[in-house]
Amino acid sequence: MELTSLTEMWDRLTGTQPDPTLPFVLITAALALVVVVPHRVWRLSRNVVTIAHEGGHALAALLTGRRLTGIRLHSDTSGVTVSVGKPSGPGMVLTGAAGYVTPSLLGLGYALVLEGGRITALLWISLALLFSMLVMIRNVYGAVSLLVTGAIVFAVSWFATATVQAVFAYAFTWFLLVAGVRPVFELQHKRRRRQAPQSDADQLAQLTPIPGIVWVGFFLAVALAALAGGGLLLIP
Repeated sequence: MELTSLTEMWDRLTGTQPDPTLPFVLITAALALVVVVPHRVWRLSRNVVTIAHEGGHALAALLTGRRLTGIRLHSDTSGVTVSVGKPSGPGMVLTGAAGYVTPSLLGLGYALVLEGGRITALLWISLALLFSMLVMIRNVYGAVSLLVTGAIVFAVSWFATATVQAVFAYAFTWFLLVAGVRPVFELQHKRRRRQAPQSDADQLAQLTPIPGIVWVGFFLAVALAALAGGGLLLIP
């Protein structure tokens, strides 16, 4: 690749875009609600939340010194991240607690990036995260899910106009912030009906003296705080 092309690519990646208007931000928030609230649409869009959820488990495992052996994503929007290490202790607790809070925290981080006007950088950060996760996927459905998601992000970042990129980036950030809340309620609904005896909250309850319902409350508090903070950052 020529030096000029590399320079142009770097300028696109590090360049900033104008601040959006309030109607623009509210419309992209509405778009996010459209893919989170309706149940039929949520069954599809929840796969993206699962990617972030399992990616959070994987990153926490690596940061706490555990050996990551693989990630599986399933068609029912569930997932499994397997790591090897001490079966108890802070590392295992942090790994278990990371899943449900990661989509919301990722959305908050994206809101910070957008506040700086770096829309293209956000898209390329997403691609880097997806690629780093792809190497640890251990089933076909999981690989297809990541490749399809990555292909969409790449197409928007490389071929779309600046306006389309802005709509996608803001809507996707709102999606992560809003979608981080719904799975917590779904988790407690399943726990109440005794359909998730090995949920993250229940496993954390076994690892710590803290009851599972308190862990659910922690997940919800983080999700709501990220939604509030991210919303304040996104709204001009």
